[in-house]
Amino acid sequence: MSMVASHEASSHFLEIVLPEAANHYGTLYGAHALLMMGKAAFAGATRYCRCPVVMAAADAITFVEPIRVGAIISISAKVVHHGRSSMVVEVEISPDGQRDTPSIGGRFTMVAVDESGQPAPFVSTPHQPLLEDSVS
Repeated sequence: MSMVASHEASSHFLEIVLPEAANHYGTLYGAHALLMMGKAAFAGATRYCRCPVVMAAADAITFVEPIRVGAIISISAKVVHHGRSSMVVEVEISPDGQRDTPSIGGRFTMVAVDESGQPAPFVSTPHQPLLEDSVS
């Protein structure tokens, strides 16, 4: 696996925690957090390799601090390693404005695939930043 320069491999998103994404304590439900993190890993890996990808693994998921309903959160995804057809994407969720102290984090292994869904090598190219970060 190769290390990846940070300017080539990061994506950032903003989201609001709505009541339907909460648990009975009024905080972000873990399954919804994983859904958001999976989407961010997919977007980050797709932007990095510019080809179709699938998730092969999710691990080292940590829930450090609860996030309350109504909070605006920052979701960052960064490709930190890549191989011939796979990438490791680190995803962090933080209250907006507090990126230095993530509340939730995890690592996702994403694999580039061909039309038949089989692993396919990709050529690493410099990240082409979008004009604006996505907001969902």
